[in-house]
Amino acid sequence: MIEELLRFTHVLGATVLLGTGAGIAFFMVMSHRSRDPALIAHVAGIVVVADTVFTATAALVQPLTGAFLAWQLGWSLWEPWIVLSLGLYGVVGAFWLPVVWIQLKMRDLARIARDTETPLPDRYFTLYRIWFAFGFPAFFSVMAIVWLMLTKPVL
Repeated sequence: MIEELLRFTHVLGATVLLGTGAGIAFFMVMSHRSRDPALIAHVAGIVVVADTVFTATAALVQPLTGAFLAWQLGWSLWEPWIVLSLGLYGVVGAFWLPVVWIQLKMRDLARIARDTETPLPDRYFTLYRIWFAFGFPAFFSVMAIVWLMLTKPVL
């Protein structure tokens, strides 16, 4: 029973990380394409909340459920696929944490542009390019972790 609950929670967390990441990226890109400061401010505000509620929670739960599940199943945390997963998890964190800060700044810049009825500033577009670029290594690392989790390859 404990193993099934741990496995379910761990898979659910991975699903939330992957799904929330894809959803956030989609909505941010679509709002950015509008160039409408009011829409961008609104969407970025929702994205910040979603990242806090869903992504951060799943990010905290994942290593705990993974470690407990490995212990429950008698796996060593030094299994090569687990070590690689943890390394990729570090990559995800290294790119995701700055993205959260960037989303906050983009939201704030869009709110200022909306409230002053001015175009988005150049700083917004610079931050967007960084945000966009940082999304790729984070997202593909999560996908690789899910693949490692499912296949448990001998490395």
